[in-house]
Amino acid sequence: MIRSLGERGVPIVAVQFDKRDIAQRSRYVSEVHRVPRPDRREDEFIAELEAIGAANPGALLVPAHDAAVVAIARHRARLGETMVVACPDWEVARLYIDKRETYRVAATVGVPTPKTLTPRRSEDVDRAIDEIGLPVLVKPSQSHLFVAEFGRKMIEATTAAEVHAAFELAEGAGLEVMMQEIIPGPDSAGVNYNSYIADGQAIAEFTARKVRNSPTRWGSPRVTVSERVEEVMEPGRRLLAAIGYEGFSCTEWKRDERDGVYKLIEVNGRHNLSSRLAVRTGVDFPWIEYQHKVNGILPDPIERFEEGRYWIDFLRDMGTSVKEWRTEGYSLADYARPYLRRQCHAHWSWKDPLPMFSRFQDAVRHGRRAG
Repeated sequence: MIRSLGERGVPIVAVQFDKRDIAQRSRYVSEVHRVPRPDRREDEFIAELEAIGAANPGALLVPAHDAAVVAIARHRARLGETMVVACPDWEVARLYIDKRETYRVAATVGVPTPKTLTPRRSEDVDRAIDEIGLPVLVKPSQSHLFVAEFGRKMIEATTAAEVHAAFELAEGAGLEVMMQEIIPGPDSAGVNYNSYIADGQAIAEFTARKVRNSPTRWGSPRVTVSERVEEVMEPGRRLLAAIGYEGFSCTEWKRDERDGVYKLIEVNGRHNLSSRLAVRTGVDFPWIEYQHKVNGILPDPIERFEEGRYWIDFLRDMGTSVKEWRTEGYSLADYARPYLRRQCHAHWSWKDPLPMFSRFQDAVRHGRRAG
């Protein structure tokens, strides 16, 4: 978001609540404000944003983290008095922040999802195991809270004892979890559908196939490639319409190798790291959003984008490849291919190198602590 708008001359004010965030190191950032975490001190976070809005009236406020989405959505009217808020009201946002609600809405409009149950008590866990089978994923209903508490997105459980342990771990932290069947298929079965919806119409659409995840299977993408995947576009539009969502979003899907059907994994109602690939292939979602929200300008519908360009999170790809090359099953050619084709990078830019250097320093410090 910062690079896309910064390259077009839009002044950027970065709001930081995570000390590991590297966005504020970008050359395009003119101001940095450090604020409390919204998931721990929401009222103070909102008060800080109000002050920033008062100093920058008419600015576009763009949350780029689920914790920020929750807080900003809850106080959207209040923040909207001074800023243009790129986030829906909480009544809409809760339908994609809480995955239980997302799957409920998906079921009402016939969008396929993995088999998912929400245990309330220990005995519910046993019934869910009987219905879903093992192994199973124990996933949070709200991912950002689970990641903040445990540093991972989900837990794979292969035995009943592991399921109960994961349930009790989450219960002890006051977090609700779901039990979900594992959709069989490689990392490359995963697809992202990015879109910008305005007045119920898809103004721009983009799809990318995951190539490698970190960690393998359950992690976030470390390499993706732009590819038109029609199968996720129509159900993606249908789901977002049912949620009542407008603006930019990224929905994640996985093709079930048992029946060949793409099934919904989650909806991200915000920009994410791999969104840079869409920008580099001709669909500049940040600029579309800025022009629409701030200037009231919408482009003609964008229906095409460059296919076959790779997006690489270099440090994560190198680190995971070195650690897991024996078990991932990729050939040397598989590992090398993204680096030999047209590509763009998560952090590196010749015009804006400091975020990459910061990311490298952070990786070194993290590696030393882990060692």
